This record gives sequence, C-alpha cells and structure tokens, in this order.
Amino acid sequence: MSANPPQALGSGAGDTPLAAVVVLAAGEGTRMKSATPKVLHDLCGRSLVGHVLAAAGELDPEHPDKLVVVVGHAREKVTAHLAGTAPGVRTAVQAEQNGTGHAVRMGLEELGGVVDGTVVVVCGDTPLLTGATLQKLAATHTGDGNAVTVLTAEVPDATGYGRIVRDNVSGAVTAIVEHKDASDSQRAIREINSGVFAFDGQLLADALGKVRTDNSQGEEYLTDVLGILREAGHRVGAAVAGDHREIAGINNRVQLAEARRILNDRLLRDAMLAGVTVVDPASTWVDVTVTFEQDAIVHPGTQLQGATHLGEGAEVGPNTRLNDTTVGAGARVDNTVANGAEVGPQANVGPYAYLRPGTRLGLKAKVGTYVETKNSSIGEGTKIPHLSYVGDATIGEYSNIGAASVFVNYDGEAKHHTTVGSHCKTGSDNMFVAPVTIGDGAYTAAGSVITKDVPPGSLAVARGQQRNIEGWVARKRPGSAAARAAEATSREAGGES
Repeated sequence: MSANPPQALGSGAGDTPLAAVVVLAAGEGTRMKSATPKVLHDLCGRSLVGHVLAAAGELDPEHPDKLVVVVGHAREKVTAHLAGTAPGVRTAVQAEQNGTGHAVRMGLEELGGVVDGTVVVVCGDTPLLTGATLQKLAATHTGDGNAVTVLTAEVPDATGYGRIVRDNVSGAVTAIVEHKDASDSQRAIREINSGVFAFDGQLLADALGKVRTDNSQGEEYLTDVLGILREAGHRVGAAVAGDHREIAGINNRVQLAEARRILNDRLLRDAMLAGVTVVDPASTWVDVTVTFEQDAIVHPGTQLQGATHLGEGAEVGPNTRLNDTTVGAGARVDNTVANGAEVGPQANVGPYAYLRPGTRLGLKAKVGTYVETKNSSIGEGTKIPHLSYVGDATIGEYSNIGAASVFVNYDGEAKHHTTVGSHCKTGSDNMFVAPVTIGDGAYTAAGSVITKDVPPGSLAVARGQQRNIEGWVARKRPGSAAARAAEATSREAGGES
C-alpha cells in the first residue's frame, strides 16, 4: 500500500478525447523570496509542479506527451527538473510574461496550434489538486456540452476571490466577477473561480486570437476567453471541487507550510485507513512516495522520505528519519537516521544509530546505540551493539562486533574493504585496518589493532604487553591527590600485614 494510493485511471472526458493538459509554470513567484523558482519548491517529496503533473497525468496516463508545461522564469532550472522527474512531458517557452492567455497560446503552439478535443488548463502552483477532481472537471465539461468549464469551489470566506455568477435556471456560468467589482449580493456568493479550466480545443484557439490587451497590465487574460465564447453563444459551465482546499495556490512560505500540513494529513489518513498505525499524526511527516504494508507502526517524531518502505509489522520511531530506506517485516528502528539503507526482516536498529547509503542488514541483525554504518553488508543474526563505526565492510552471519570498534577504511587517498566471516567474536576497542579479512569463527582480543588477515578459528592479539612501573606517581606527582590516595592505601596494606 502507498501513502498516496492512485485514483481510478481513465480519460474522464466522456466521448470527447483529451487533447492536452497545459500547465502554467512560467511565473517568477516573487513572494516566495527565493532563488528557487516557485514551482520547484518541495512539498512532501515532490515539487509543486510535480504534484500538478501527477494529478494531470491521471487524465491520460498512457500519453504523457499530452502534458505541456509552459515555462518562463528560470526556465533552464524548471526544464532540467522536468527532464529528470517527468520524462515525456513537453515544454513550451513563454519568453515574456504577457499573461495567462498568452501562456496558454504558447502551450497550444507547442502542440501545433489548434487541437481537436478537450484542453485542460491548470496552474503549476496548485499541488493539492487531485486527479479525481480533474477527471470530474473533464467529465462535466463533455457531459454538459460546454465550450468551457470552470473548476470552482465553495469556500467559507470568499473575500478577495472572483465570484461565480450562474443562471438561476440552467446553472450555466454567466460571469466571473472580481471581489472589488462585485455588488453586495454577488459578494454573498461563496462559489469562487479556481483558475483551472476545461476548454473545447478548437474554440479555445479561436478565442485566444481575439483576446485584447487593453487592460491595466497590458496582458492577455485567459479569463477573457470565457466572455468571448459566451458572447458567441457558447455555453460556459462549472464543476465544483469537493474540497475547496484543493484549489489553493501557493504564493509564499506560509501557504507552502499550510499546504504541507494538509497534504501530510491526507497521506497519513490514507495510510491509517489501509492498516498502518500512526501514533501521533501531528508529529509524523511522510512523502508521497513512501509506501507501507499492513500493521506497520509509526511512532511520534518520525519523518519518512523518498522511496522509503515499511514492511508488514515493522515498527519505526520515535524521533527517526528514514530516506530511501527499506525496513523489513517485523523490524524495529528506534531514534535512528538512515539514508539509502536496507533493514532486513526482524532486524533491530538503534537507539541513536546512523545508517548511511549502502548499509544492508540481514535477518535479525542488530545495529545498536551510537553505531554508524556505511556501504556495509551485515549478515543474518550479526550484532554491532554499540559505539562503533563500520564502513566498507562485509560481515557474515552470527558474528559479534565488540564495543568501540572502528573499521579503518580510508588511507587518505582511497577506501578499502574489510571482511569479517561468520560466527566471529571481535573484542572491544578493535581497529580493523583495511584491507583485512577475519576468517570464519575467529576471535580478536580487546584493544587490538588488526592489520593482518586472521585465519579461520584463530585468536588474534595485536597489542603491547602491559608494564607496571611501581612508585611512578609518588616520584612524578608528589603531593597530588593521587599520590596521597596511593600512600594511604599502602599504609593500610602495611598495617594489615
């Protein structure tokens, strides 16, 4: 199961084929106050425009080339992002920001100018929009025989929004009146314009050629198309979104945070309804790409990012961040940071462990407190209980790595590999200077620096012999607390003798 399960697929366009989806993503987004283009800001593991494309793609998932993103500001960054995350999607360039009507015209030109079928226009900064809502819009458009259909929503407070004025008998849209121009009775209307539309492709192309620029901004407004088509006798209709929050645009960091909370709640709700226990949704954050299996448990303060997957009965948290990490069935991960790791079934990690990319834990393996691992395979039943670093290593089955051990993998220029066999017992405070191999069943003594291979079944001792220098403290630290304590102990021992 996924934290973001797909909606039912299909064109949603009745008998009229979907011709194209035009995504408007050319604006600068100055209110974000960022060097990053607005549509590339991240929201639950996906860019704003990425969310829009995911929803739009559900209209015709087999033909991504019907999706056209109109780029403008920082178009090199946006185009590069699309190439890496949405292959097959087309781009059109709006070199100058001459309004939404002009942007749509640039999108249609990318498709050859006039297209036959339904054209859906969406904004690239509406990440909460769902595929189901766009399907409803397209179905309403063709089912009602509209020339254009507006996606609307009924909001608790419509202040500042354009009001949808309908014909009382037919329900057709007769006007979109901006708040500042609305009468008292029109201001009482709670149905507002979202800026998302479905058009008849041929009528749209013709009407765009008639849009004027005699307005305060000197731009081509897409909303003018509605009046042009209505005056020509064509029907303008509307489809109402089930949740008004879907149409919310992102213009600043406050709205971005608000959208993140809404989307996160949506993802967690889907996960919980599918059989996942989320102990505290308010402190749990997940990306849209995270997946779960039944009976997984997520404790408070947990962040699940990227392609992370929790297996059946896996238990994660509290205070854990996993990125691109797989947690096997029945495994336990506690107070841990992991990136690009694989935790095997019934394995145990933490608390306070750090699993770096390339870490692979086998069945019932353990990585304990204050242990860091990197690019290492740790076999079934093997334990690294505490205070150790394991990098660039292969450890076999049912071995035990003593506390405060370090796999010394870097010589200042290159990384080297350490191999520890199965059923090995290594002592505390060991240094394994790679490249080195510890054979199956071998032991190493505490405090050893292992620089040579250890044959199977051997005990390796690599440390200096202990030498006690009697009276050193009295001679070198006379009068010190240590000297007084030693002298007192000597007197007591002498008296007892």
